[in-house]
Amino acid sequence: MGHDCGTQRTNQKSFRMDSKRSIPVLNEVLVDLDHEVKTIIHRLTRGSKLLDFVSIVGMAGLGKTTLANRVCNDPLIMSHFHILARCTVSQVYSMHSLLVQLLCSISSRSPDEYLELDENDLALKLYKLLKRNRYLIFLDDVWEIKAWNLLERSLPDDVNGSRILFTSRIQLQFKPDSKAHHLRHLTDEESWKLLQRKVFGKEGFPPTLGKVGPQIANLCRGLPLTVVLVAGILTNTAEDCWEEVAKSLTSNIVLDDEYCMTTLELSYSHLLDDLKAYLLYFGAFKEDEDVPIRRLLWLWISEGFVRKTEEKSLEDVADDYLKDLVDRSLVMVSEQRTMGGAKTCQLHDLVNEFCVKKAKEENFLHVLHGRNDRFILTGPSNPFRVCDQNAGNLMIRELMPEFPNVRSLLLFNKDDLGFWLPKLLRVLDLGELEFGAYFPMEVLLLAHLRYLALRTIAVKFIPAAIANLSRLQTFLVRGNSFDCLLPKTIWNIKTLRHLWTTYRNDGFIFPVENLEVSPGLDHLDTLSLAIDPSSQSLQKILTKLPNIRRLRCKMTESREEATRIGNGILGFDCLSQLESLTLVYFDRYGFKFPLNLKKLTLLATDPLWSEISTIGKLPKLEVLKLLGSSVVGEEWEMTEGEFPKLRVLKLSQLWDFRSWTASSDNFPRLEKLVVRWCRELEEVPSCLGECPTLEMIEVTGCRESVANSVKQIQQEQRDMGNEALKILIEGCVDARSSSEEEEESECGSSETEPISSEEESESSEEEEESESRECPTLEMIEVRGCRESVASSVNQIQQEQIDMGNEVLKILIEDPWSSSEEEEYGVLAKKKKKTSQVPQKQSQSPHKESNVS
Repeated sequence: MGHDCGTQRTNQKSFRMDSKRSIPVLNEVLVDLDHEVKTIIHRLTRGSKLLDFVSIVGMAGLGKTTLANRVCNDPLIMSHFHILARCTVSQVYSMHSLLVQLLCSISSRSPDEYLELDENDLALKLYKLLKRNRYLIFLDDVWEIKAWNLLERSLPDDVNGSRILFTSRIQLQFKPDSKAHHLRHLTDEESWKLLQRKVFGKEGFPPTLGKVGPQIANLCRGLPLTVVLVAGILTNTAEDCWEEVAKSLTSNIVLDDEYCMTTLELSYSHLLDDLKAYLLYFGAFKEDEDVPIRRLLWLWISEGFVRKTEEKSLEDVADDYLKDLVDRSLVMVSEQRTMGGAKTCQLHDLVNEFCVKKAKEENFLHVLHGRNDRFILTGPSNPFRVCDQNAGNLMIRELMPEFPNVRSLLLFNKDDLGFWLPKLLRVLDLGELEFGAYFPMEVLLLAHLRYLALRTIAVKFIPAAIANLSRLQTFLVRGNSFDCLLPKTIWNIKTLRHLWTTYRNDGFIFPVENLEVSPGLDHLDTLSLAIDPSSQSLQKILTKLPNIRRLRCKMTESREEATRIGNGILGFDCLSQLESLTLVYFDRYGFKFPLNLKKLTLLATDPLWSEISTIGKLPKLEVLKLLGSSVVGEEWEMTEGEFPKLRVLKLSQLWDFRSWTASSDNFPRLEKLVVRWCRELEEVPSCLGECPTLEMIEVTGCRESVANSVKQIQQEQRDMGNEALKILIEGCVDARSSSEEEEESECGSSETEPISSEEESESSEEEEESESRECPTLEMIEVRGCRESVASSVNQIQQEQIDMGNEVLKILIEDPWSSSEEEEYGVLAKKKKKTSQVPQKQSQSPHKESNVS
């Protein structure tokens, strides 16, 4: 191509999803799949009552996963099956990983809660969850029958119509008579419509492209992924050069199953040289992994890819490059931030495969999968970057002396490293390798290090020798359960940009001695801070950090009583660049906030509702989260003009919050409202029905009156012509009498203590049968940690509901006590005490990790 037909790069201001064309999003529905969806649903819900398989087979890039997710999210499927679980298998997998994925998809719990359990424990837990339930298991990207063989013993067959849905590039014969659903290619017309939508959005295509446009669409051979990739090329190509793109596609005489790779090669050749490095770096992450955006940007910066400009910070420049890759459909957004932009991203597995292969060819990055990769590392041209995903760190220890020129080392496993590290390392991520209470002093000898990430458990201070890392930009500590004291020498590392801990309730403690003469950290952008406000040092420390944009601040235990006057006011208004602020455990304090603040999170911090109204006057605030008893008082009476730019409001576990009064001029730009476990709240203000920008309301664990008020708001929005407002309501019930609450409390205590007599067990069964069996409105029964006889009674209730014509009743039974079942399964059950379900599920755990890990 000539110079005029090269890629056109635009100046991006921020990573906000406001492009005229559609942004590539994970599981995005690209074409009309209604007929395919109906066919699969019919096969899943009809036929034999025996456990059966339904497979979606097709080549890479056809949209198998998108179709399967569309099926799983269909209301008919969600009402037919009591439990829906899913996991991604891929070519490299482990039994432990598959079981954890399935359990997390059922219970909505963090994977961290299952990490210490072995495969037998996990398999038993999954078996008990699924027993007596009609379930659908979705296994995505299966490459061999062995994966099913590993899982088979964990999946009971109660002859109730349970199903296994899987996608694969190859036809796998799980049963002799099983028939695969082969996903068809797009027609030429469908390809052209998709290409128009991805390039031009709703604007329509120029008439001048009426000939070459359909020609290019036809050359995509009916593969949705190829259409999307070509759209990414065309979006950055002048329209008078589209003929050149068509010629490039015509010259690729390859089979269909290689065509996506050839198109990827074409997309890659159209990238600016700088952008190629950013794309290939994704090869360091596992296939189908959700990549945390912040961690990715920090790695890019530490690798030296990002060049600073006068107008923007390094983080903003890196963000622009990521947006460029998203705009070209090479990267998909898998989760979005409340402030706009991407929180996590992912590659299509074919794009990931391309990146790994191309990075290896260009000696840019090498991924170790096993000992067979050894000869590559000891060859004449050693790679500068090594990523160990599955080979085991033992091999790294053996090979390290043989490739001293490695600059970046990214690990994923827990094995002992042995600590012989190349002295020229710039990037070191030690993955899941834990150091307990010991800080690995060996890393402090790596004078060129710019990025250091490690996992500790109980490290309480950082050695003074960290100042040896005079080029360090990012220091990330995972898993530490204590606040960590920094040495005085920390002030000497002038390059520091990110000091972060993944547990939200822990942070770094800055030294306060001689603060007046200590140099400032002018480049620090992101900080997890732990501080004793009564020491009067907060203000002095903040003045040393003038360019902080993201701050999480946690109060440590104070020896002095603070008041709400004088020094009881904590001032963050000196941070003129601050955009995101999280405050944890700051009870008995007031605050001053900078006018530039865009996001504020309060956790276990107890201002009055009148002070929240003061926060409402912040002119740029877009996101407000009030979590875990973070406000004192029953009534929130809003005044005129509050929260002029707020887009997202989240209220969670505000136990005393009862009355909420607002007017039509509050929240003029609100897009999303989340209310969780505010049990005393009576209703959501009806004036939200007049908000023209509202897109989503989520309500969980509140009174039924709150749910009804939200439904009324949705109806008012529809009357205004806004059909787009979605509401999600879970676990909302009528206000109960005190006697009922006491009864429930007693019942709840039986989860932590065994039933003391047969009489209690029998009476509870009788109560379930007499009150629930004939109830026409019953939708859900959950039983946890009870005898098998209780589970049996619930099963009987479900059958009677089905006989009455109620097919929607779902039951969830966890850990029923049954020695015979354990013998049948062949694993000795572990009897563990359980805490109350609701607080455990919604509490702000002191060990909750942020997504940057």
